[in-house]
Amino acid sequence: MAEVTEVSRAVEVPDAVFAERSRLVEGVRAYGLIVAMWLRSTMAYRASFAMTAFGNFAATGFDFVAILLMFAHVDELGGYTLPEMALLYGASGTAFGLADLMLGSMDRLGRRVRDGTLDTLLVRPVPVLAQVAADRFALRRLGRITQGLLVLGYGLAALDIAWTPLKVVMIPLMLLSGAAIFGAVFVGGAAFQFFAQDAAEVQNSFTYGGNTLLQYPPTVFAKDLVRGVTFVVPLAFVNWLPALYVLGREYPLGLPEWVAFLPPVVAGVCWGLAGTAWRAGLRSYRSTGN
Repeated sequence: MAEVTEVSRAVEVPDAVFAERSRLVEGVRAYGLIVAMWLRSTMAYRASFAMTAFGNFAATGFDFVAILLMFAHVDELGGYTLPEMALLYGASGTAFGLADLMLGSMDRLGRRVRDGTLDTLLVRPVPVLAQVAADRFALRRLGRITQGLLVLGYGLAALDIAWTPLKVVMIPLMLLSGAAIFGAVFVGGAAFQFFAQDAAEVQNSFTYGGNTLLQYPPTVFAKDLVRGVTFVVPLAFVNWLPALYVLGREYPLGLPEWVAFLPPVVAGVCWGLAGTAWRAGLRSYRSTGN
């Protein structure tokens, strides 16, 4: 009898893993279909798309214009030159832009919870996370990504970096891992809205606010804040730590050099926590009633 039980458990584990993978594949497929629908809608008015994308590009560019104005009066900020600042700014802006493009609609969840329209998503045979993430997919957000890449390119071209294979790999690793970390923060913030009902501004303080924070070097902030974005909400792994490795600069808080290679690990942990929070929030949802 004991042997039969052990065999049953051994069969259940692969079945559970297979079911989880199937749900993931189904979610990605549903996300792609919804995004494709919104893309067709966007491309039906190409002139409007071009103007809104340019507007997004110009609006986000004002952040870097502010940095340029500061450097019109100083040579360094917190011990960092303009090209070094451009590297930090471009890496953060590009990573955040990717996450905002893919998951930027998550901040609408609180509104759906409050007015009860989330119920319409629950009755569809599609994962709720995929529906919320792809809702009103805004291709105009490519403007932010383009602007971030241009500033990043300027920083890399202007800096005299002693390139090594690891430093070359670090650039795309930093951008993709940073986007994943920001994406996990988007999902975690949306999960919080199940309980707070409409806390989009709280979520934005960690996403949009975190992006603004990372545009500047860690040396201009208090150590307690740097500790918070390193060990509590690990936004420092988006660009600070990997970019400082590329620049050959000293790490904040006396951290060892190998932490620069941890962004993919941190991103995985963040997504695990965000997924757990999302499932807990979705289970707690009780609608608004009739």
